[in-house]
Amino acid sequence: MHQPDLFFSPGFSLPAISSSPLVFTIHDLICVELPGACRSSTFARKLYFQTIVRPAARKAYRVLTVSEYSRLELLKWTDLHDDAIVNVGNGIDPVFTPIGARYDPGFEYVLYVGNFKPHKNVDRLLAAFAQLDYPGLRLLLTGYPTPQLRATVQALGLERWVKWMGCVDDPFLAELYRGALLLVQPSLMEGFGLPPVEGMACGTPIAVSRATSLPEIVGDAAVFFDPLDISDIRRAIDKTVSDADLRRRMIAAGFIRASLFRWEDVARKVAKVLGVPCSAEAGATSAACRA
Repeated sequence: MHQPDLFFSPGFSLPAISSSPLVFTIHDLICVELPGACRSSTFARKLYFQTIVRPAARKAYRVLTVSEYSRLELLKWTDLHDDAIVNVGNGIDPVFTPIGARYDPGFEYVLYVGNFKPHKNVDRLLAAFAQLDYPGLRLLLTGYPTPQLRATVQALGLERWVKWMGCVDDPFLAELYRGALLLVQPSLMEGFGLPPVEGMACGTPIAVSRATSLPEIVGDAAVFFDPLDISDIRRAIDKTVSDADLRRRMIAAGFIRASLFRWEDVARKVAKVLGVPCSAEAGATSAACRA
């Protein structure tokens, strides 16, 4: 049987036994640091990270990750030397562009994109939205509500003002971004944070939490808030929604910032670690990187 020169995984699914040098990817440690954050985060999953992933990282030729925040967290978790973990960044699909149809439901809306795991902090976003005084403004969220979030919406009296968009594909998601007055990312923890970058690429102003990787990713192109402070989340939304000049400045800064996150650049960085040639086409497929 032929033994490969190197085993590479774009995720952290690892071979049971491998005598070849190993390079694999850990996007974040959310399931380790916030055990309730992952639906599958049982004792078995935590045990897998502790007994399989961490020892494999310590023996690997290199570990790849997607932000400097994640790189530093992984260095602490593994006790590896500085150059053993490489931040190769992340990219977005070319469908996320300001050119194209805009979703127009007949009212202005603030947009949330993501799942509803506890670390996404959607309950505080709903509470902050309930404090706003914009009668025509709605909050749109991708996905389907959990029973807990549906109950929260009812308790806050937001049934008329909140709309759940269900599962959306990338072309329609781009339309949602383009039509939004503002995208809000209230997460308590992110290893990267794709929605803000996708939103910036579509020309959407963004407000994000001042937490973990998000300031690093969005730079000066966002309004920031404390994700634990409902009144501060409300302030950030209010400030952006009420100031058209601010939104125009944020859109211009967002285009510049989003241009830094291209799959071609990620592919070149990965290829450099692997020691293989790389063409621009090698990084053009986002579907594999989202999986």
